[in-house]
Parts: sequence; C-alpha cells; structure tokens
Amino acid sequence: MPTPLIVRKRAEMRNLILTNRALGRRIGFVPTMGSLHRGHTSLVDQATADCDDVVTSIFVNPSQFGPNEDYEEYPRDLHADVHLLSQHGVRWIFAPDVQEMFPPGDSTRIEVSGPAKPYEGILRPGHFSGVATIVLRLLQSTPAHKIYFGAKDWQQILVIRQMVQDLGVDIEVVTCPTVRDKDGLAMSSRNTYLSKDDREQAITIYSSLQQAEKHWCNGMAINKIENDLKKRLSTKGIQIEYADIVDAKSLNKISKANPSTPTIILIACRVGSTRLIDNLLLPSQTLSSC
Repeated sequence: MPTPLIVRKRAEMRNLILTNRALGRRIGFVPTMGSLHRGHTSLVDQATADCDDVVTSIFVNPSQFGPNEDYEEYPRDLHADVHLLSQHGVRWIFAPDVQEMFPPGDSTRIEVSGPAKPYEGILRPGHFSGVATIVLRLLQSTPAHKIYFGAKDWQQILVIRQMVQDLGVDIEVVTCPTVRDKDGLAMSSRNTYLSKDDREQAITIYSSLQQAEKHWCNGMAINKIENDLKKRLSTKGIQIEYADIVDAKSLNKISKANPSTPTIILIACRVGSTRLIDNLLLPSQTLSSC
C-alpha cells in the first residue's frame, strides 16, 4: 500500500478533506496521540471498511494532561506510526505541531458538563476540557463523515457525543470494541510503562471484570459485586481509584439491575506508577448471554 501523505497544516488538511467530499467520497477519521498499537489499527480497519478514505491524526495534546501527568514522557515514534498506518490503507496522516493547534494568544476552551463531571472529571480536573477542545479543533481541520473511538475510553466517548450534539457538529461518532492482548489486558500506549511484575498484576483487571460479570448474571447484589471486585484488585496490590457499576449513558450509580438501563463497570487504578482504565458492558439479565 502507498505511504500516507503527512499533512502538518490545518488549512491544508481541511482543503484536502473538503475537496474529496465534494467528489462524493466518504471520509473516516481516527484521532490518536500516536504510539500506535492494534487497538488503533482496529479503528482504522473499521473506518476503512465504512469509508472511501481514512485520515488519522497523530497529536499528543498537552491540554488534556494534568501538571503531574506524563506529557513529556508520553511515548512518541512518528516513523513507526507512519509505517504501521501505511499497512492499513490510511490516505492521510494529520500531524500538526502544538503551535498549529494552539497558536500564540489562544484563549478558548470547550467545557462539557453532564458526562464530564464524575469519575475522570473529578480525578483529572480540566482533562475533558482539553479533550473536547482538541477534538473540536481536529474536527474543524478534518471534516470527515465519521469519527472512531475505542470503547476503553467510555467516559470520553460520552463527552464527545455530548459536545457533538450540543454544538451541532456534523459528524457520526462510532464506538468500536476494546482490543485486548492475549492475557486480557486492554491495549493502551501506557502499557509500555509496565514492568514484567506490573503486567502480572495488571491482567487481574480483566479477570476481575469477567468474574464481576458472572456475579451480575447470577443476580448478586450490586454492592456485593463491587466489593468483591475491589477486593480482587486490592489483593493483587492494585491501587483502586474507582471500580463502580453505573448507568452506561449517564454514569450515575445504580443500586439494582434494570432491563431498560444499559449498565457498565468502570475501573481506574494504578499498577505500580502506571494509571490504567478499563470497563465492561454488562448484558441484560433477561438475555441468554447471561
């Protein structure tokens, strides 16, 4: 496959997309911060299946990192990313620098309420403002038909959907399944931070989610499922930030199962010094999948 065209400027990227849209071509967009893995390429593959052309952005967004987070250490390897994307049919790579996305004198930020308030919104103040701001700017630069996200970042997807709805952005937000390694660990660029011992601890996250799903299907009380989940994680030395069963749309805590309410388990924790998130959508207890 041909090497994707690397575009650095917002205006050039926008003109390329609009020109191809005018020719009747459907465009899919996969935003990333680079350090790409199979989770990212699964999004690209879905976009390629849905659309005529795919654009992927590679931009480590400083506005979504807190003061004590890993912006400077975040893994970056543009050459490897371009090589990987060239194998998956990407036509364009939008790789602007920080000043292109946040020029001198920039002073506007997007604030999303609702789904941005709990969980990550409490633990990482300003994070979702940074996410919403950069996603809107990326969408202005790459006015595609569809944008693709992985389900691992569940709360982020809700925030983006809310922003798109509230601001009338003409884009379809597509959620794709979480991609996992053979040991069950959700694919993440931050997995490279894990030592061998950390990794052994981290695989407990998914096995604990699976056990919680079994308890759910057996009708165990929600507070007991959560307590068992937290015990399994803490027993392995994992530092829990949250491990809750919530309404998958509102992120409100629930006290009992309701067939009409989509439900999800959300986890954020630290394994060693590495912060990981994961989740698992729970099946309706009335379905055979339970």
